[in-house]
Amino acid sequence: MNRKMAHFINDNIDEILEKWLVQMKDDSEERFFHIMSDDVIERTSREFAELMVSNLFDSEKHYENRLNEFTQKVVRFGWSISFVLKGITNFSTIVYQEMEKEKVITEENIKDYLDIFTDWITPMRDGIVETYAKTWERTVQLQKIALQELSASLIPVFDKISVMPLVGTIDTERAKLIMENLLEGVVKYRSEVVLLDITGVPVVDTMVAHHIIQAADAVRLVGAKCMLVGIRPEIAQTIVALGINLRDFTTTSTLQRGMEEALAWTNRQIVEVEEA
Repeated sequence: MNRKMAHFINDNIDEILEKWLVQMKDDSEERFFHIMSDDVIERTSREFAELMVSNLFDSEKHYENRLNEFTQKVVRFGWSISFVLKGITNFSTIVYQEMEKEKVITEENIKDYLDIFTDWITPMRDGIVETYAKTWERTVQLQKIALQELSASLIPVFDKISVMPLVGTIDTERAKLIMENLLEGVVKYRSEVVLLDITGVPVVDTMVAHHIIQAADAVRLVGAKCMLVGIRPEIAQTIVALGINLRDFTTTSTLQRGMEEALAWTNRQIVEVEEA
């Protein structure tokens, strides 16, 4: 019966997918069907159908490979786990209704087919949840690592002058990474002046300020000066309101002004040269 059901789905796949897409597009919370091209929607929907059929007659290894590939794709597309599960439920319901309409499912064999549907859908739902969770966790972890690396790099801009742009929320874990990259970069580039640019830090509270002060103290211990740049008016008000002591810092509102100050510290300046 499993193969008979799989053949029925394959033979009627266009009609099944058409009805499935109508139901899935009615989900107002799902952006995939509203922002993706018709070609991408068509391919992804057919891959979903192939996955559903694969569970009926493919080997366990082949099915698991399909499951992993499809799950990774829909995670990138932003499908929520609830949407994926809804897709499974809608697909199986449509298949049942179509088989009943075509008299494949009758009163005589309905119990057998109900057992088949249960054995078909239950392990698929469980497998989807497990695989989706693992894929999503891995994706988030990779994105987190990439963001940390991109937002905590010391960049040499002039001889003896380096800049570290900080982006996003600074928690204890990121503060440790910032400290490590900062000290390694100061030694590597032989920096005498380091500019910590907090333009991209949305909130500076007592904890964030504590991490910044620790970073500046560490820089001074390896023989370099540290400057805090990118202090917006609302950040300045927050710092004052919280009573955070930044008196040991040289601070500027913009990276440009900080760079001018850093050049002065290293006995240099930017001048305009008239063309001959």
